Amino acid sequence: MRRLLIFAYFYPPLAGGGVHRVLSFTRHLPAHGWACTVVCAGERDFWVTDDSLVAAVPDETEVIRVRGGSGLSTWLRLRRDDAEGRRSVRVFAPLRKIVDWCLFPDSYLGWAQRARATVQARIAKGDIDAMLSSSPPDSVHLAAADVARQTGVPWVADFRDPWVGLSFRTPPTRWHAAKHRAMESSVLSGASLVMAASRTHADALAVRAEARPRAVLHLPNGFEPSPPVVARPRRDRFRIVFTGSLTLMDDVGTLIDAVTALLARDPSAREVLRVELLGPYDREWEARANERGLKGLVRFGGVRAHAEARLAQQRADLLLLWRPHGKGYRTMVPGKLYEYLAAGRPVLALLPEDDEAAGLVRRAGGEVIAPGAADALERELAARLARWRADGRTPDEVPDWLAGHTREHLAGELARALEGVVTGARA
Repeated sequence: MRRLLIFAYFYPPLAGGGVHRVLSFTRHLPAHGWACTVVCAGERDFWVTDDSLVAAVPDETEVIRVRGGSGLSTWLRLRRDDAEGRRSVRVFAPLRKIVDWCLFPDSYLGWAQRARATVQARIAKGDIDAMLSSSPPDSVHLAAADVARQTGVPWVADFRDPWVGLSFRTPPTRWHAAKHRAMESSVLSGASLVMAASRTHADALAVRAEARPRAVLHLPNGFEPSPPVVARPRRDRFRIVFTGSLTLMDDVGTLIDAVTALLARDPSAREVLRVELLGPYDREWEARANERGLKGLVRFGGVRAHAEARLAQQRADLLLLWRPHGKGYRTMVPGKLYEYLAAGRPVLALLPEDDEAAGLVRRAGGEVIAPGAADALERELAARLARWRADGRTPDEVPDWLAGHTREHLAGELARALEGVVTGARA
């Protein structure tokens, strides 16, 4: 049995979309001959947690926690207004700008530097065959690069998302942009293997002229199969569901506008329409919905256990998908998309027509409309509500090709890639 050291900030009980990819590695790699050691943050070092995820961590996984420090960067990671995961963007956004000016590549830099010593100490004890760093935060890659240079351990850089400071936030100056590019290039050229969660990102990395990686692997996020829900009887509510983070998501406002317009056109819809938004959120959205008279109809449920979110997906009449606006996000395929498709429920996505996630939605039979298009969303919701009123249920349909995206199957692909990295390092 070989052993992989995984260097990642997010691991249960910390929650959020990125946790499940790393968790799945530790769950399924042992069946393919790889034991796992995880160096991660403390149990309460992020503002979103899910204690139920701890039960999914295998007993044989070695977990070494490096707790977060103090100061502004830590406060940003922990900031929330209540236990359900609600915070104010009016407080958060200005502080984020300060971090963009002062900390490279992100607010986790101090943690990554301290955790690097823990990673080195664990490698010094022996039996580590390879190391994998997973981002965000990107600072873990920089720390892993230092460890790889000093120890000679083969290193895989796993990008759940592209380099945040360049793709999702605009650097405040050209100097900042150049520094981010140099950091990213050092990671891409230094790793034995670079992995990306979307094909769009993997393809872009493979042709980088200034810092071409030695090898690139597209490894999708995938999903864990869950027990199917029994046949759904006719119900008296048409339930629209979104699960995942609602913070800094402009299309929450698009949905509020669309539902408001739908009720103005068809007041009777208020009796049957229910919108459930489950995940951490900015309280300004809740205030906006309430001001529009949507209290009780549009419900912000806050952070929920992952199993509860999966059950809500399966019980929905319509699942909504969106992500932050901006061309940098076109490389992002949200992990929950695979869970949505596995639930077998109709999916309606607010995404650019030409990006990868939109293509997967259409391939599975879902619908795609443009981000921010409140009028188009209102018309689509009205049409789906009318069909539901006529029949009282919506059909289940899980695409056949989704079987190749289970996390157990994807762990097998990763295990084969790790064997190649280790063999190449010894050649």
